Amino acid sequence: MLLDAGFRSAMHLASLKDWLGLDNSMKSFGQSTKGFVDVVKGLFGSESGGGVVPGVKVSDITFAGIPVRVYEPPAGGEGHLRRGLVYFHGGGWAFGSSKMGAYDALTRMLSDELDAVVVSVEYRLYPEVRFPVPYLDCLAAAQHFLSPEVLAKYAIDPERVAVSGDSSGGNLAAAVAQEIAIDDTMTVKFSAQALIYPVLQGVDFNTPSYVQNQHIPILYRPLMVRFWLQYLGVDLSLLPQFLVNNHSSLHHSTITPELRARIDWTVLLPPKFKKNYKPVIAEKGLQGLVKEVPGLLDVRAAPLLAGPEVLAKCPRAYIITCEYDVLRDDGLMYARRLQDAGVTVTNDHYEDGFHGYLSREFDAGKRAVRRYISWLQDNL
Repeated sequence: MLLDAGFRSAMHLASLKDWLGLDNSMKSFGQSTKGFVDVVKGLFGSESGGGVVPGVKVSDITFAGIPVRVYEPPAGGEGHLRRGLVYFHGGGWAFGSSKMGAYDALTRMLSDELDAVVVSVEYRLYPEVRFPVPYLDCLAAAQHFLSPEVLAKYAIDPERVAVSGDSSGGNLAAAVAQEIAIDDTMTVKFSAQALIYPVLQGVDFNTPSYVQNQHIPILYRPLMVRFWLQYLGVDLSLLPQFLVNNHSSLHHSTITPELRARIDWTVLLPPKFKKNYKPVIAEKGLQGLVKEVPGLLDVRAAPLLAGPEVLAKCPRAYIITCEYDVLRDDGLMYARRLQDAGVTVTNDHYEDGFHGYLSREFDAGKRAVRRYISWLQDNL
């Protein structure tokens, strides 16, 4: 409740600053929430504040011009190869940083416990950039890391490199994994992907989880839709239209039946998640919007829309979903589609989970982190 109150207050203050012309709302929101999280850590004595892990070396450098933070575990014996992991942080493509306490603590832990060289990417954010720039930053950094020369420099086994991310970072991880999987020029591919409550599509904002959890902290449905509009460069005044799916009405000829089938939750979700919810498909909507905003149907922004021939080439996957999260169904549908394409998938669904659940502020989240690391230990 305290976290939610803090986030709500930060958003209202950011909106006021934006209205007064003092600062961009998302930039101000990011700064406010960072300060608030630091206060919460002080009140509750959190362990997630980026403590030093003995033996892990941390370097702030660039990969292909993209700032990254590299975590290196202690060197092994001669000829000893380590795992490799690329991590993309969340934050709605608008805020967050690999250097934030919770992310820094997680990536240090991953490096130490997995004996892995972990690369956490500082991709550019809104409002400075929009899609596809964050994706391109992440792709460039990943491609650089996967080059034989860089892997050899860090003594990484090319057969044991994974990509991971949470929320919008999970979106970027899935999109980058798809692109590298189908890129025949890449001699080294990711062998695993681990997605933590990923956001994967912006066509249907009325899936059962979006409706069920529209008022659940900390990621409310209007806030998630706003993140999408900002990322794709859509006028924020259209947010109410997107909330009722007018951007993807039945008569949008560019959204073919085949494309709709790739996000059809009435088919892709298990019955216990569908419950009594009904699809919301507007008869009349914002005509021409898809042509004006091609990112809506671009698989680099919406990995769930990728064709089965692309998914079939993707690496084995670990997907975390939470019951009380608007993004729950995105992750569940992606797990189903990957499985249908022949990919090995492990889906850990947390019945008591919510967006941000893996923050180590929560005991239950700590257990989920342990499970996440355990899967990587067994599958990477």
